[in-house]
Amino acid sequence: MTKRDVVFPAGRQALYEKNRYSAAVRSNGLLFVSGQVGSRPDGSPEPELEAQVRLAFKNLNATLAAAGCTFDDVVDVTVFIVEPEARFETIWNVVSEFWGDAPYPNVTAVGVTWLYGFQFEIKVIAKLPEDSAAS
Repeated sequence: MTKRDVVFPAGRQALYEKNRYSAAVRSNGLLFVSGQVGSRPDGSPEPELEAQVRLAFKNLNATLAAAGCTFDDVVDVTVFIVEPEARFETIWNVVSEFWGDAPYPNVTAVGVTWLYGFQFEIKVIAKLPEDSAAS
């Protein structure tokens, strides 16, 4: 088996090691990013919803940057929302701050009952820039 080409954003590796997963894995010119939540450096949830979504995007963008990507390289998005009927509008207003201009990536939104104390999670697949795709 080929060894995974993993990516960790600065200052977050201990959190990922504690929870036993990689922040992202490079494979065949793509970057597969694990679900990112609005966690503080110690792993605890940011309590306020809008701040939690912004922090999730900050954590996502740090992982993308560690692989030489930006959100503009994202082609596929999956979001998980606890109680989406009550939270979708608030979340989607914050998402627009990070989404950028059209054309937008495709998106799948999933309503869930539990996210380990979080209300929002985002996972993505990004196209690696040509100079880092061979990694």
